[in-house]
Amino acid sequence: MKVILLTDVKGTGKKDDIVNVSDGYARNFLFPRHAAVEATAGASKEIERKRAAERQREAEARAAAEEKARQLKDKVVIVKAKCGEKGRLYGSVTGQEIAASLKEQYDVSLDKRKVDLKDPIRSSGDVQVTLRLYPQVTTRVTVRVVGVNQ
Repeated sequence: MKVILLTDVKGTGKKDDIVNVSDGYARNFLFPRHAAVEATAGASKEIERKRAAERQREAEARAAAEEKARQLKDKVVIVKAKCGEKGRLYGSVTGQEIAASLKEQYDVSLDKRKVDLKDPIRSSGDVQVTLRLYPQVTTRVTVRVVGVNQ
């Protein structure tokens, strides 16, 4: 019997998959637990429509991320931080501060977890930072840390 899974079922398939299972398994396990429905023509079309809509949303999100990457490519983000006499910062520049500076200077909203800092920035100067905007969509920006003496 062909069924459409409504939830992930271990050993059978993922949500919205159309799978072929035995009649007893479908009637005695999947249907009572509301884990699947019978794969009728109308239900199959509905699943295909959902998949097409999901692919469309995915493509739009990817295009938006690629556009944002083009806008930010090779930009310089200026971050001000308190420092000592030799340019050594009193703290460090974090991803949150870089994301806030991006929002302030270029009006680009970015989550602080998307800023890929290998090591904390602890001195003034220029540092190349990778921004992960979407899976397989990244861009590099230069973060210029300007020391502000007290």
